[in-house]
Amino acid sequence: MKKTFVAIALAAVCASASVHAASTVESQSVPYVKQDNQRYTLQTGDLTMVIDAAAGGKILSLKYKDKEVISQSKWPETFGSTFWTSPQKEWNWPPVPEYDKQAYTVEEQGETLLLTSGVSPRLGYRIGKSFAVDEKHHAFVITYSIKNEGKETRSVAPWEITRVPNEGLIFFDAPTEGITPAGLMPFKSECGISWYATDVANENRKINADGKGWLAYINNGLLLVKKFQDLKAGQPAPEEAEIQVYVNRGKSYIELESQGAYTSLKPGESLQWSVKWYLLPYDQEAAPSKKLLKCVRKTVKK
Repeated sequence: MKKTFVAIALAAVCASASVHAASTVESQSVPYVKQDNQRYTLQTGDLTMVIDAAAGGKILSLKYKDKEVISQSKWPETFGSTFWTSPQKEWNWPPVPEYDKQAYTVEEQGETLLLTSGVSPRLGYRIGKSFAVDEKHHAFVITYSIKNEGKETRSVAPWEITRVPNEGLIFFDAPTEGITPAGLMPFKSECGISWYATDVANENRKINADGKGWLAYINNGLLLVKKFQDLKAGQPAPEEAEIQVYVNRGKSYIELESQGAYTSLKPGESLQWSVKWYLLPYDQEAAPSKKLLKCVRKTVKK
């Protein structure tokens, strides 16, 4: 697992955001373009994100130039990036259709794209997804909202689920001692960081962890870094966590999951929670490194 990277290669990775700046499409008045069937493409520099408003407001694709980082499987619940309410025990399975599969309405608000779901009769929430671009740092900013449209006070937490291929390396800022259930995935600890080189098993596996507000994934020459609220003890929903990793059985897909604070909402009240996505070129071996960790920590400070 341990390998020393060539310093100049890592410097190139850390400097990639500034390289992106030179390739910004200056003539673009807004950072999104509408396609057929309610699909929208957002762009910043060499990055593109495709959103399908007609199918649960899912993020279908995230690319650096022509290289894809998100799972492109065609089976239901195996591709793209979606959003659910937490805790899961309130709806179990399958995902709530109004949030996960049905069409969202779309409002083009200047440089922001706002998607809004219908209300689930079962849960009484309405979901909002606001997509914007951070042109300075070449990142995508997604702000989720949950509005209580019911007649009773309810508690809920936001939950983002991003599916990626079962390949590469996953890591976050937390010691392995804090991962539960212990030993379910072969996480290793270096410098207080937990690293997981993806593997294959004949069972579905999922872990919970208390991180430091970011989650990273390396595969196919790309480094995906997601930044979100760092939760304190007691803030996640019951039986849930700030960071979760789900590995589907066999060599199929993995879910990178993050959650916000468990919040009490009176009728008509809503919460908001943002996740910032960075995608950088990375042509080195997917293996842990102190310099790589320093680069990620520098990225999430932006």
